[in-house]
Amino acid sequence: MEVSARIEEQIQIVSILESRIDAAVALDFKDAMRTATADGPDTVVLDLGKVDFIDSSGLGAIVATMKHLAPARKLVLAGLTPAVDKVFRLTRMDSVFSMFTTMDDAMAEMRS
Repeated sequence: MEVSARIEEQIQIVSILESRIDAAVALDFKDAMRTATADGPDTVVLDLGKVDFIDSSGLGAIVATMKHLAPARKLVLAGLTPAVDKVFRLTRMDSVFSMFTTMDDAMAEMRS
């Protein structure tokens, strides 16, 4: 699983550089997220802008990442494509995560 991590204004941004988070890559995703978020600011924004498919295993991997960071750190989702957004809403995970349509929206909210 290819990810990119950077820190901007005391916010860690982790961008997923692949188009799918599914059963085939869920374990790799969790490992990549643990490595990328090993240290850093209290807020982690997960940029899903390039992800156009997620299944239940992928959703579970994102939830596992949230639990790994908690309670000291917060995971925020940004850049959800319509298909990925639909999965989060159908499973009611939109009530668990702070979700933003764009990275700009997420960053603006996290700065305030």
